[in-house]
Amino acid sequence: MSEKDKTSLLKILEIRFKNNMHRHHNLIWQDVKSKLDLNPEKLISLSRMEDSGGEPDVIAKDENTSEFLFYDCSKESPKGRRSLCYDRSAQLGRKKYPPKNNVEDMAKDIGIELLDETKYRLLQQIENVDTKTSSWIKTPDKIRSLGGALFGDYRYETVFIYHNGADSYYGARGFRGYLKI
Repeated sequence: MSEKDKTSLLKILEIRFKNNMHRHHNLIWQDVKSKLDLNPEKLISLSRMEDSGGEPDVIAKDENTSEFLFYDCSKESPKGRRSLCYDRSAQLGRKKYPPKNNVEDMAKDIGIELLDETKYRLLQQIENVDTKTSSWIKTPDKIRSLGGALFGDYRYETVFIYHNGADSYYGARGFRGYLKI
């Protein structure tokens, strides 16, 4: 990552942090920036989150590990991460019109973890997202072994968690992730 790209990304993150204090009460940007300065490799993942439309922002600090948690906070599922099957097995299993990628591989390439149901609901408590889209979430092995996968959205002032075949994909369904720093 060039110095210019790093400076630009840090400015975007700082502005987002300051404009959305409801996401991280009692946290200070300089503390976050200091942690980023100590972990420059994490900036690459944050840049990939940003470039794919995730709008990463700090939502908490883990008091046990002192790690900051960056979540995808875009209002709708990130635009650059839609129309994906859940995993490679589902992608390869599609005989007609397989998508170009899948959620698990793309999350790994970005360097983030997929939100599970608990983390997805936590984000929804901070602010409502996926009011017009939906996002795949980490699926328990038992459900996945039976061919299914989970996704969530927010409708009728309620967070819904649903299921679908892991090989399905839609233009309005992407995925959200998180990064510990």
